[in-house]
Amino acid sequence: MSPAIDASRVIADLRELDRRTGGPEGARRLCWGPEWAEARRFLEELIDELGLAPEIDEAGNLWAYMEGEDERTLAVGSHLDSVPQGGWLDGALGVMAAVGVLRAWADSGSPPRTLALVDWADEEGARFGRSLFGSSAAAGTLVPEEVSGLRDADGRGIDEVLAESGVELQKAPLAASRLERLDALLELHIEQGPVLESEGIPIAAVSGTVGIERWRFLFEGHASHAGTTPMGERHDAGLAAATVALEAERIADAHNGVATAGSLQLRPGAPTVVPGEANLVVDLRNREIGELGEMLEEVEAAVESAAENRGCYSVVDRLWGIEPVDFDARLIGLARDVCKEVAGSDRVLVSGALHDAAEVARKLPAAMLFVRSAGGVSHSPEEDSSEEDLELAIRAYAELAERAMTHD
Repeated sequence: MSPAIDASRVIADLRELDRRTGGPEGARRLCWGPEWAEARRFLEELIDELGLAPEIDEAGNLWAYMEGEDERTLAVGSHLDSVPQGGWLDGALGVMAAVGVLRAWADSGSPPRTLALVDWADEEGARFGRSLFGSSAAAGTLVPEEVSGLRDADGRGIDEVLAESGVELQKAPLAASRLERLDALLELHIEQGPVLESEGIPIAAVSGTVGIERWRFLFEGHASHAGTTPMGERHDAGLAAATVALEAERIADAHNGVATAGSLQLRPGAPTVVPGEANLVVDLRNREIGELGEMLEEVEAAVESAAENRGCYSVVDRLWGIEPVDFDARLIGLARDVCKEVAGSDRVLVSGALHDAAEVARKLPAAMLFVRSAGGVSHSPEEDSSEEDLELAIRAYAELAERAMTHD
């Protein structure tokens, strides 16, 4: 039996984090920025209260270790960074629940195994388009040369921004040494979707994550006057990009996947000028690797066709991708048992959202718990889960951690 976790204290910590780094327009913890740094300072305060010392690895991930009776190590945690105008729970719930797990053991004695709290750096990828930065560095899938040219919306390079936070991009893969001492990883997260709410279920186990392909498509046409250029003589890069965005939606629907054209920049960006350049980012997701590959091939064909039809030149650039990931069967079984005992349901979901556990699962056993999201809303200031659901999820997470340490 795990020591009783103080779920109300975990929720209070989340409220305090929101007070420090949120507001009417939502969470402001964009990774590598000042509010994210403030969130890290608050986390370090909580770790210090436990008599532990936080450590930052080469990729900017934060760790804190509580030595156990067995040197085998269970990692618990998630991420503090958020999207711009994000929600108060996304990622932060898992980190603060992990603090609660360590706090419970600190109050009752040594855990059966060493516990490692982790706050992964830049899970969201909101600033540079490269998700799971810290966890992929630890998992050995981050190639610095592939991301070194990335720039944020202000034109600042990733190398420069990371350096300001003490992270040298070329050395980020050295964070892989942290996984060598780990035995498993558990992550608690909000569902970020409507399934649990529609089924009246507060918490669920997670079986794995979908595969993702994220690409940038650049269309170069000719900027020209909106009033004097005949429709038949335009080389409209904006309409070429819009055509691809609509085609991506159709393609995703045909393959039982999803596609999002969430970023489109037009240049020169004036209402009286036919766009001469369009920068479109498309995110494709599917649980089946074969279907995901077909979606990508068809979208690339749509890019070529749209560019030709509009008299434009196109450039394709892969930003990031990950194959579908299955979590550990033993840990999923333990998670189902805990959910059944705590909430009366052993529902299992596939995650359509991205999580650090997916990267870590490439190297060692991992699993997740989801808690019901109000209205299925996430990445928004309206993101929420009821306090009752949060308490259930936090208690279930603590029990799952204890079983993962004692049930081989």
